[in-house]
Amino acid sequence: MTEGYASRPGLECALENGVLRLTFDRVEKRNALTDDIVAGLIDAVVQAGMDESVRVIVLSGAGAHFCSGFDIVARNAPGGGRPRVGSIQRRLPSQANRLISLLRRTQVPVVCVVQGWAAGIGLSLSLAADFTVASHDAKFWAPFLGRGFTPDSGVTWLLPRRIGEVRARDMVLLGRVVSGVEAASWSMIHESVATEQLHESSEALISTLASAPTVALGLTKALLDSSSTASLESQLQDEAFSLELSSRSEDFKEGLAAFSEKRDPNYKGR
Repeated sequence: MTEGYASRPGLECALENGVLRLTFDRVEKRNALTDDIVAGLIDAVVQAGMDESVRVIVLSGAGAHFCSGFDIVARNAPGGGRPRVGSIQRRLPSQANRLISLLRRTQVPVVCVVQGWAAGIGLSLSLAADFTVASHDAKFWAPFLGRGFTPDSGVTWLLPRRIGEVRARDMVLLGRVVSGVEAASWSMIHESVATEQLHESSEALISTLASAPTVALGLTKALLDSSSTASLESQLQDEAFSLELSSRSEDFKEGLAAFSEKRDPNYKGR
């Protein structure tokens, strides 16, 4: 356990050199999530958003898979009783829905490293991240209708915006499994690499983000996120406000000094 970031069964948390690593660790269940794991992810992301020492959040899975979805079998085990009418609507806003929204809104950059299955909420996490690096043979899947229920965790919002309505219908309505290679070619994810290069490629990206001007990066992330629904006028105003904030950061001063001195900047994330 890293001080301040509590690991729990199925979720390992570790903070080192500005990188908060959140690793799903239920290998025997292909890293299917539980309510407790989702709660732990929410706690960690909220805390990271307030922690100036955190410069990147990394989501990954132990073993051969990233995340096979939510463990609905355990939740609906015999003897557990049928869920009350409306219980899902009451539960989701504070669980999976909150997690996806937090990943989109937090000004800390989020990286997903995907191998094997990224299904259900695993797919949603890979879409909500700022950058997802996957192995060529990774499998992205929206299995909901094949299990007899409707999608959740923002899939019907995230997918069309990433890959267009036609391809989103193919995945969601027909259950098409998309490889890492296809996902990259569709611009669904940042990059697809050979399995043996996954660690090296993802670590290079993480290192780049961890040494970036974190304040400016976070503000820019927010601008990009809001741009699809904003008018040009309101976006210009938001850009001016963000520029006002970022130009008062220590990293802005360092960037100017580095440019003047013809050297690489040494950003501190402040």
